[in-house]
Amino acid sequence: MSENPHSEDVRELADVPAVEVVTRSIVMLMSAAAEKLGLADDPAAGARVDLDEARKLITALAGLVTAALPDLGLHAAPIRDGLKSLQLAFREASAVPDEPGQGPGEKYTGPVR
Repeated sequence: MSENPHSEDVRELADVPAVEVVTRSIVMLMSAAAEKLGLADDPAAGARVDLDEARKLITALAGLVTAALPDLGLHAAPIRDGLKSLQLAFREASAVPDEPGQGPGEKYTGPVR
């Protein structure tokens, strides 16, 4: 038995390329934002909409995507499309939509239309 039970996890993570860690983080943020927007396949998903939480997740996602864009290679376009889709879904779900450029993550991506 090793002294640090997490040492295997650390070693495994050290072997994962940075772009894969970033991409996994992006997917997690996208999935969480979709859940908060009620976009899950679950019929009860609409009852769990939380726009405040979705705004935070989309803003964090936009910052990460913007910073990582040069390193995402072939994945950049679909990731940007996914982010834009979440931003538009947020706007659609809002009773009073934000002004262009003021929506979640738009300080990083510019206005979404």
